[in-house]
Amino acid sequence: MDPKEIDTRIAEIETLMYGADFWNDKNQAQVLIKELGELKDKKEGVSKYDKGDAVLTILSGAGGDDAEDFTRMLLGMYEAFCKRKNFSMTQLSASPNDHGGYRSVSVLVSGKGAYGLLKYESGVHRLVRQSPFNADSKRQTSFSMVEIIPKIEKIDSLDIPSGDLRFELSKSSGPGGQNVNKRETAVRVVHIPTGLAVAADSERTQEANREHAIRLLYGKLIKKAEDEHKSLQESMQVSKTTDNEWGSQMRSYVLHPYKLVKDHRTGVETSNVDKVLSGGELDMFIEASQSGMVQ
Repeated sequence: MDPKEIDTRIAEIETLMYGADFWNDKNQAQVLIKELGELKDKKEGVSKYDKGDAVLTILSGAGGDDAEDFTRMLLGMYEAFCKRKNFSMTQLSASPNDHGGYRSVSVLVSGKGAYGLLKYESGVHRLVRQSPFNADSKRQTSFSMVEIIPKIEKIDSLDIPSGDLRFELSKSSGPGGQNVNKRETAVRVVHIPTGLAVAADSERTQEANREHAIRLLYGKLIKKAEDEHKSLQESMQVSKTTDNEWGSQMRSYVLHPYKLVKDHRTGVETSNVDKVLSGGELDMFIEASQSGMVQ
């Protein structure tokens, strides 16, 4: 297909997608969504990182034990989803609590196309349920942030002024034994203009953690540039801290008083919450985001 034919077909599918009866035939809808995504890839070209591995990080927000348990639930959801896609997962770092939950957890997802598929899951996720952590089982709302960035193997040219980076050292909580944990081997790096920050403590030496942190930061900057449809250099000049993203959620998981999972970007929803959280119907949300059905 030439560019004109691609544009024509994209317009045809998008017209169908916004029709009131589009989701009446779910199978046909998913076929059209997949076709649209492929057409847009042909038109715009895929980001070169889409075919590679991804680093998935989940951070617990407001909600205390419930939020940290929600992070555990989301990690289980992605583990099951990745298993279905034949992706492997390797834990990079974790900060567990005493109830089986996590304050934060970071994993490497390996497999062809892992980043291109999972990057649409980045954002704030919201859980509403009866809390198992209080005697009255009151309804509790909690939040966790999911962050997906590409795994960077090698940085050929990192054109960031040294004055734009701030490095902070601390004692490692990662693997390596008591001697490693007594020394300041953990590294946190902050990109001052944007406020983006990452930490690395999984390596045995400060130098290795510094290199790892820079690769993670570069991945964050690439994801930010993609989201803003700007070049990497343009995106690095605009301040946008991660904290601002906590202001609005991209998806809600309601377990009480009714059951519903709704993606607020696309409007796609399902009452089969258990299947979503077990890694099943996650595909419908990702495919809608891939197709550009953002409201």
